[in-house]
Amino acid sequence: MPWDEIVSRATFADDAGFDGIWGFDHFQPMYGEGPGECFEGNTTLAALTGHTRRARLGLLVTGMTYRHPGVFAAEAITIDHASGGRLELAYGAAWFEQEHRALGIPFPPLRERIDMFEEAVQVVRGLLTTDGFTFEGKYLQVRDATMHPRPVQQPHPPLWIGASGEQRMMPIAAKYADVWHCFGPPKVLRGKSERISAHAEAAGRDPASIKRAGSLSLEDDLDDIARTIDEWQDAGFDYLVCGWPSHGRSRVEEFAARFLGGA
Repeated sequence: MPWDEIVSRATFADDAGFDGIWGFDHFQPMYGEGPGECFEGNTTLAALTGHTRRARLGLLVTGMTYRHPGVFAAEAITIDHASGGRLELAYGAAWFEQEHRALGIPFPPLRERIDMFEEAVQVVRGLLTTDGFTFEGKYLQVRDATMHPRPVQQPHPPLWIGASGEQRMMPIAAKYADVWHCFGPPKVLRGKSERISAHAEAAGRDPASIKRAGSLSLEDDLDDIARTIDEWQDAGFDYLVCGWPSHGRSRVEEFAARFLGGA
């Protein structure tokens, strides 16, 4: 997508009343013909802090494999300050193997990648909140590390974890996440949400402290979208990320006018 279009969509969403503006964390387009145009995610968020006023900014979700967690923590602090405390810190174990292979980025097997991710979550949280932070893991080691300034948002920007795997990733989300995000329809994610609650209780957390986030297609007509929103609310989900529809801006304007009172 051309840069001018990214800025145009972001400023439109900011003015229309959307709570957040979300990109993805990839270096190549995943769909469509040809190489396409794709900008790096975190530097895009940093740039959008200067084009937006109120909407929160995030990537759904940042891939752990692309950056050492110490670098990721420093980027998060920078974006949080540049935006005046509007960063949503979304994190996942990464999955797009073709991109890793094409760019020469290591892509460990799934079990190892998830083990690394659980360590990375702890390292990022520790670096954002603790002076002289030390962590000794199998894959990651941090020794007497201090990163200043602290984030604007205390103790750290809301930590989203994207997770659908019920054996490993969802328990990690239940233990560490402020927001759990997953793809799928409400009738499927209702059950997963119940399992997140069970994992949270097992980890000694109040399940209500974890916000649930799903995704909303704007391809359907507005009445169908309204019924889907009701289904999400009934399933206990607090936040819906809307995809940009094939209908283009006109559909987003219609949606905003009906459901957000904007546009």
